[in-house]
Amino acid sequence: MRKNSSFQVLVFIVILGVGDSNSVRHVSRFTRLERLVDSSAIQVADQWSKAVVLRLGKFRSLEGPGLFLIVPLIETIPYWIDTRVLTSSFKAEKTLTKDTVPVDVDAVLFWKIIDPKKAALDVADYQSAISWASQTALRDVIGKTMLSDMLEGRDKISSVLQKIIDERTEPWGINVISVEVKDVLIPPALEDAMSMQAQAERERQARVILGDSERQVAEKFGEAAKTYANDPVALHLRAMNMLYEGLKANSTIVIVPSTAVESMELGGLAGMTALTMGLSQERAIKAKEGELERTNGAKPVAA
Repeated sequence: MRKNSSFQVLVFIVILGVGDSNSVRHVSRFTRLERLVDSSAIQVADQWSKAVVLRLGKFRSLEGPGLFLIVPLIETIPYWIDTRVLTSSFKAEKTLTKDTVPVDVDAVLFWKIIDPKKAALDVADYQSAISWASQTALRDVIGKTMLSDMLEGRDKISSVLQKIIDERTEPWGINVISVEVKDVLIPPALEDAMSMQAQAERERQARVILGDSERQVAEKFGEAAKTYANDPVALHLRAMNMLYEGLKANSTIVIVPSTAVESMELGGLAGMTALTMGLSQERAIKAKEGELERTNGAKPVAA
């Protein structure tokens, strides 16, 4: 990471202005060069920056944050290292899983430089190095993981990636804070097949639940049959209630076995007919009352 030289330019302008006000108008080239050297000797590092200072090509020290001085032409600052938490996105495209399914995986890496000296001296470009290390680690993990485990256990994959990348970048003075798997994309054909499989599984579960419900209903019917077998009066009342409910639901013709009619003691066909006529008359009376109410409600009120 390079540092801009805006502060050094400002210092040079101030020194040049002070020199022009206190000396003659014609300033030699040597004097201007001297002022430029003086301005480059004053450096300022931000709160989050570390300056790598080299003296005649050899490492001297890490400077910053704040104001510090260097010896111009002898000492140089090749890198300004950012010590804040940094993020890098990486992905693996068309990578085969353990069960030979091509997937596209996107992930985000959160990392921080804890040793600026190693980051500057032990690796040429630490940002590119950590990017390539993350991609290769992601491909290795995908190749050792089943598709089902990848879709269900993203947290586990993230922890494994963090461990692998941290081991690879530790010699460079970089600490991996966390890895987050953003998305796992599978082929559209496989996605449709998995959707059909999930739908079939839901239908199977629905049928199993329906069958279990019917079994429970059959058990209750068996218990009710045992109760009715020991109590003829209860069976008689239940039969009459079922017949009444059937006739009440706007049914004009009800087919009832003769054995049921005899058990309910309705007096044969005449009793059934009388019951049906009574219910029909009751429905007709209710219908007329409703029509009269609607008619009266529609008439205008006289002033």
